[in-house]
Amino acid sequence: MLGTRFRTGSPVWIDLGSPDTATAAAFYSAVFGWTYEPAGPEGGGYGVFRKGDRTVGAVGRLTEPGARSAWMTYFRSDDVEATARAVVAAGGTVRAEPMSMGDSSMAQFTDPQGAQFAVLRSDQGLERAAEDDTLLWVELHTEDPEAAIHFYSGLFGWRSEVMQAPGMTYRVLSLAEGDRQQTAFGGVAEHRGEPEGVRWVPYFAVADADASADLVRSHGGTVVMPASDVPEVGRIAWLADPSEALFAVLKPNPRQA
Repeated sequence: MLGTRFRTGSPVWIDLGSPDTATAAAFYSAVFGWTYEPAGPEGGGYGVFRKGDRTVGAVGRLTEPGARSAWMTYFRSDDVEATARAVVAAGGTVRAEPMSMGDSSMAQFTDPQGAQFAVLRSDQGLERAAEDDTLLWVELHTEDPEAAIHFYSGLFGWRSEVMQAPGMTYRVLSLAEGDRQQTAFGGVAEHRGEPEGVRWVPYFAVADADASADLVRSHGGTVVMPASDVPEVGRIAWLADPSEALFAVLKPNPRQA
């Protein structure tokens, strides 16, 4: 289960690139009850989202012409520069070169099929996860799941396990060591649509997926896929914020929570 005790390959951070951070802050406050805390003048428009007194993500202002608003998932790396070399050797590309930030470092990449992700070396990260209104799961939608798993396993040592879902074959991802169920944090699904649909999608836990979808719609977002039940998983809705950044919400089945 995704948590806040981070090991190599764990989702450790998420942030949103948005053209309008004020609108994004107001939207996610309405949907999840988050508060926004700007980093200050030196932060360049970057700030964190908090649930209560704990950090649950962040948002930064998009500055590149034509950049699309999206959530970015960061995975824990023990050596960011080595991970960057491994990404390139395996056919991926470096979007943002390794950068030091005090005692931490990070870099951003694109995998061989076009999904963007990042890595972070830090002793800190998300302070709440796997509870209502926080990150619960990350899911990769890609054209060749087996090739994608091979790529990421080479970087992080991830394990995968095939399970049958309605109308599709799903691969559950877990960390390199430990009980598979206890270290599961995400999944891989085959994407058969437009190339821009290849991406990592964050899932946030909610108490009521239908109510969350209603909040999204009433605050300027879009319901991409209405809430529906997935056997043995829970009730899921796919949503987009006012800048069209995609995310999902999940009310877990009690046996999966």
